[in-house]
Amino acid sequence: MTQNPWTRQQQPEPGPARGPAQTANLTPRGPSAPQHGVPAPAEDQRLPKFAIPAADTLWWVGAHGGAGESTMAQLLPGTRAANHRWPIPPPPVPTPVILVARTNGSGLRAAQRAATEWASGVVQGVAVLGLVLIADASGRLPRVLDDFADIVGGGVPRVWELPWIEEWRRGEAPTPENTPDEVFEVLESIYALRASNPADYPAPY
Repeated sequence: MTQNPWTRQQQPEPGPARGPAQTANLTPRGPSAPQHGVPAPAEDQRLPKFAIPAADTLWWVGAHGGAGESTMAQLLPGTRAANHRWPIPPPPVPTPVILVARTNGSGLRAAQRAATEWASGVVQGVAVLGLVLIADASGRLPRVLDDFADIVGGGVPRVWELPWIEEWRRGEAPTPENTPDEVFEVLESIYALRASNPADYPAPY
């Protein structure tokens, strides 16, 4: 595997070999598989599906329009944006996916529906690794939305949060130069998660 380009170049410091970004979010905090008894959303509330030839990369699944899955695919080369659809490979190996949503009310409700759809077991052929929540505005998230985000995050294995980035709003492509440290930490965590089990989650580099 080649080096992850989304790693800050820093001088080595004494201490443990694995830093916080490498170890964060490797252990699931929520359910890591569908659960018995979870009711599926109504059919008109489910995400559509499309066939892929093999489970050979990580896919970003936007829970709603404008979620940011294309941006995530730009941030980690070799990964792909599924838009607002589930990528379904032939059996038996499921494809790893990460849900993406904005932190406004409609975005969080869409993420909750997608997580519930997966948890109900009606989506066969995907392994949900977690959810990326991208800030929909600058500033602190209102308490009611922050509480709701916690509830939504409890339905998936892991949650990563990305801050509001004004340069991206203006249409600038994400680059290491205009990307804050918080985003690097999320990307390093996801990269480390996939690298920890390359047989299931092949590295894109």
